[in-house]
Amino acid sequence: MAIRVCLPRAQRTSVDFLETQQILRDESAAARQLRAGFPWLRFERDLEREFRREQVTTRLAHTRRHLYLGAMLVVAIGLLNRLVLGPGEYTALYLVQFGLLLPLVAGALAITHLPNARRLYPLVAPALAPLVGILVIAVEFKAAQSGVEVLFATVLLTTMFVYFLVGLLFYQGLAANAIVWGVYVAFGIVGGIAESHLIYNSLMLLMTNVVGATVAYGLELEVRTHFLEQRMLAETAARDGLTGIYNRRRFDEHLETVWHMAQREGVTLALLMVDIDFFKRFNDRHGHQAGDECLREVATALARAARRPLDFVARYGGEEFAIVLYDPAREYVHEVATRVHQNIARLAIPHGDSVVSPLVTISAGAAYVAPTLERSSQGFVQFADEALYQAKAEGRNRSVFSEAAYDSLETGSFRASRRAAR
Repeated sequence: MAIRVCLPRAQRTSVDFLETQQILRDESAAARQLRAGFPWLRFERDLEREFRREQVTTRLAHTRRHLYLGAMLVVAIGLLNRLVLGPGEYTALYLVQFGLLLPLVAGALAITHLPNARRLYPLVAPALAPLVGILVIAVEFKAAQSGVEVLFATVLLTTMFVYFLVGLLFYQGLAANAIVWGVYVAFGIVGGIAESHLIYNSLMLLMTNVVGATVAYGLELEVRTHFLEQRMLAETAARDGLTGIYNRRRFDEHLETVWHMAQREGVTLALLMVDIDFFKRFNDRHGHQAGDECLREVATALARAARRPLDFVARYGGEEFAIVLYDPAREYVHEVATRVHQNIARLAIPHGDSVVSPLVTISAGAAYVAPTLERSSQGFVQFADEALYQAKAEGRNRSVFSEAAYDSLETGSFRASRRAAR
């Protein structure tokens, strides 16, 4: 299916230098988020998803080591309790420690060794953390009912462990410890613990949570800030020197990444290949300095057209640009193509040697697919390339949108024909 979008000329509206730079900065979701701030430790949806994915990847090895430490602490504290308390009536306490608590920590540790640990562990950890805390409380209350109060320190230790060592984000750790605190108070009331001990210990646990939560909040704030700054540094190195949008190398990297991501998540991708009509004639007629300025203004117009957090605009080469849209609705692809033509028309850059308009125009080819294992990202580019060639062959100054089957494409079969059509 091919849908053509032909737009009329429009009056030129100037875009000054400062506005242009602001638009190009706004293309970066990281820059936009850093400028807006995140006091609630939450990014916009797509950026948050990317942050969490990266955190799981970078934290998993550390979390595994921390869980090994946790398992050793359970064993060590259990042996210490047996040494201090002795056998006898404390058998039930040891059963909770070694029969429930230790297997639970060992289970969490085993998950970190699975091939799909990066997907599974973030799902189970927020549930396992409060369960560990509740079991520690059960051990503490069993000992307290027998007149031994020294085990309360293990509850405080577990609270700090949950905040910092099991790989939870701030709100996950806060929620887990809030559950543990509530269970502690409830157990104390039901279990008949002395009121003075219950009040004192509850307040101590609450203050430990205040300290732990405050430090955990500050640490995650720093981690998130570092994540955004690193992204911005990487984006700066990946920018095209003339236009300020992403360069060809970054486009290749990004397309390969989102191609595999879309395969895993079962979503679609769209790619718009955009070419300035008769740009060589524009340079010959108006000069290369005017050509450079034209490229900058066109790049800005494209950046204005695709503004979602994961929308990606790059200079593909020469006068050719590319727009990658992750998981878009068909309507959004058409909307972006329409906005591209409208934005270019509003620039109203005179073109003294174009056969389709006295102003600069563009042609675009859009491909819309669900990535499969049978095809590659290079074939996806070829698919959009075919649509762009069709737009040029039909008279330029238009978009051709295609989502037909692309299994039969042969790489390189349209590139030479499209060059000849310029």
